[in-house]
Amino acid sequence: MAVKVRKKVEAALGDVRVESNGRFLERAFAFAFQGLVYAQIWEDPVADMAALEIPAGGRVVTIASGGCNALSYLVADPGQIVAIDLNTAHIALGRLKIAAVQHLPGQAEFARFFAHADTDENLDAYRQYIRPHLDETSRRYWEGRDLAGRRRIGGFARGVYKRGLLGNFIGTAHLVARLYRVNPREILRATTLEEQRRVFEDRLSPIFDKRFVRWLCDQPASLFGLGIPPAQFNALAGDKSMADVLRRRLEKLACDFPISENYFARQAFGRRYDVGNGNVLPPYLAPENYTMVKERSERIEWRHGDMTSWLAGEPAASIDRVILLDAQDWMDDHQLNALWAQITRTAKPGARVLFRTAAEPSLLPGRVVPEVLDRWHYDQPRSQQATAADRSSIYGGAHLYVFAG
Repeated sequence: MAVKVRKKVEAALGDVRVESNGRFLERAFAFAFQGLVYAQIWEDPVADMAALEIPAGGRVVTIASGGCNALSYLVADPGQIVAIDLNTAHIALGRLKIAAVQHLPGQAEFARFFAHADTDENLDAYRQYIRPHLDETSRRYWEGRDLAGRRRIGGFARGVYKRGLLGNFIGTAHLVARLYRVNPREILRATTLEEQRRVFEDRLSPIFDKRFVRWLCDQPASLFGLGIPPAQFNALAGDKSMADVLRRRLEKLACDFPISENYFARQAFGRRYDVGNGNVLPPYLAPENYTMVKERSERIEWRHGDMTSWLAGEPAASIDRVILLDAQDWMDDHQLNALWAQITRTAKPGARVLFRTAAEPSLLPGRVVPEVLDRWHYDQPRSQQATAADRSSIYGGAHLYVFAG
C-alpha cells in the first residue's frame, strides 16, 4: 500500500525538476507524504465559504487533506460533498471524524476528541464508540504504528496536532526560535493588534535575519513539513529569499487578525486550540454547529484517489463547486489540462472553482488551453478578498473561477 501511495504522489508531482537535487527531492517528498501530513487543514474554510457561496443542496468536490474543511462546508447545507485525497492517512482521518461525530455520546465528547485531543479518555471513547463503526482500512491505520513505534490513535491522548509533517515542522520551528531565546507563545499574550505587531517585529521577525535560519529556509527539504514539494518551493520563492517570503507570511498570520479570533495562529504559536478563549475553532468543531454537522455528516463521501480520475467518471454538468486547495502547484501542463477538461465537462452553469497558489498570481493563464480556460471567468475582486481573508496566511493567492458556459 505504501509503495502504491508513493507512486501516485510521484505521478502527481509530474516531470518538474528543481535545479539542485532534481528527482531525488521529488522522491524524498513522495516518501514523506505517505504518512499524515496535516492533522489540521491549513486553508480557511470561512474564507472559502464566503467566496464559493455553496448552494443549498449542491454537489461539492474537494481535496480532503485533514478533513476539517469538508466537515465545515456542511454548515452551508450542500447535498453532497466528495472529499478526495491521494494520501490514505488523510482519508483515514476524515473517516475517523465522521464516525466520531455520528457515534460519540455528544458535543462535549466530540470536542474533547478533536478540539482538546490530548487526554486518555479519548482512547476509551475510541474503543467504545468509534472503533465498532470504523471501516477496516481506517481502523487498521489508526491502530497501526508510526515510524516512532507509537500507535497512531494515541495521538489523540498526547496532542494529535503536534504530529504529522506539519505538526513536526511547527515543533521544529519552535525549537529553532528557542535557540535564539524566543518563545513563539509570547504573542498569545497580546490583547490588541498593536501588541501582536510589536511582538512580531521585536521578537519573531529578527529570527529570519539569522544566518543559519536563512540557510535553512533555502533548503527545499526543510519545507516538506509545510507540505511544499520541490516544484512548489520554486514558485513560492520566486526571485526572493525564502526566509523573506516566510517572514511576510508569518507577519500576516501574526499581525493581520486578532489572535483571539484565529485558530490557525493558536496552532502555529501555541500548538493547540485555545478552547477556553471564546471557542476559537474550525466551524465543524464550533459548539453551535455540532447538531447540523452530525445530522448532515452522511452527505460526505471519502475517496482515495486523484481528482481528475474521479471527475472523469461523473456525468456532465453535475458539479456545483470544486475546491482544489494548492494541488495544482504540483502539476505539469499536461496534468493541469486534463484536470480542467474534466472540471469544465462536469461543471454546472455558474459552477465555481476555488484554489490556492504558493505565489500570488493564478497559475492557469498560459498553461491551460484557451478553449477550456476561456469558458471560465476569473473573479479578481473576490479572489483578492479571499486572499486577504484567509487567516491561515500560508499562501500567496486564493483564486476563484466562475463557469461562464
